[in-house]
Amino acid sequence: MTSAPQIQPKFLPGRHDLGVVAVGFSGGQPKGGVEAGPVAMIESGLITQLEEDLDFNVTYDGEVHSYSDLVPADDPDYRGMKKPKLVSAVTRQVSEQVYRHAKEGKLVLTLGGDHSIAMGTISGTAKAIRERLGREIAVIWVDAHADINTPETSDSGNIHGMPVAFLTGLATDKREDVFGWMKEDHRLSTKKLVYIGLRDIDKGEKKILREHGIKAFSMHDIDRHGIGKVMDMALGWIGSDTPIHLSFDVDAIDPMWAPSTGTPVRGGLTLREGDFICECVAETGSLIALDLVEVNPSLDAQGANDTVRAGCSIVRCALGDTLL
Repeated sequence: MTSAPQIQPKFLPGRHDLGVVAVGFSGGQPKGGVEAGPVAMIESGLITQLEEDLDFNVTYDGEVHSYSDLVPADDPDYRGMKKPKLVSAVTRQVSEQVYRHAKEGKLVLTLGGDHSIAMGTISGTAKAIRERLGREIAVIWVDAHADINTPETSDSGNIHGMPVAFLTGLATDKREDVFGWMKEDHRLSTKKLVYIGLRDIDKGEKKILREHGIKAFSMHDIDRHGIGKVMDMALGWIGSDTPIHLSFDVDAIDPMWAPSTGTPVRGGLTLREGDFICECVAETGSLIALDLVEVNPSLDAQGANDTVRAGCSIVRCALGDTLL
């Protein structure tokens, strides 16, 4: 893999300007260690690779944010959600961090952290692109899970399984301290959402996907059509003139290649298929933001390095790294 990005971005004035937000947060789910994912990827040399190999002008404050100052004194379950005030406060701050980069016309890379942080990342880019370009964004959500449970359909109450429901307005709340801060300009249309790699979907989520006509490509579709055809269909659904936010959960990759993650599910994407998804998105020139989440180096000591390498490979491919 070599060379700087060759595609001229359609929606970014600065071809090589990259804002990085490192989110060391695990509060959307019960397993500790995912907060160390950003540190592991950065210590593996990811930022340096983006600067030196891909020629990005990186804006990064040098901090993996823990948001410890946002921990509330009291945070009881609410509507079945666990740690609702904490997750709301953190995702609101992440939204503001991402918004600032995106409003300046930078491509934004967020390293997580559990996938609840996508409520912050996607709402931040959605608001910035609406203000800067007057446009809606599309989201490609690459994940073993749909993460579109509402508080009422969730069996676990873990908010990392709910971000898409709140982003699309399928779940809302009037309380400002429990996602009430998410207004219309933070929202994502269900018609601008595409899933890739699904294989562990709750019953309530299946109902939501069907009722709202959400475009979703499961592992069954990838097995039937191949990843190349699936990407043609996914990008065709979005269209060639829409800014894309790519939100990539490392558990989309089969645990053979990325075992160190909180909810691994066998039968997933190969690492090459994951990289190919990112390469295809990069080739569109429409990428305006990327999340890489759920790397948990503490869960599989032997596989932690493989998972970190997989995460870094995904980021590099999405940001323009090529085989030739």
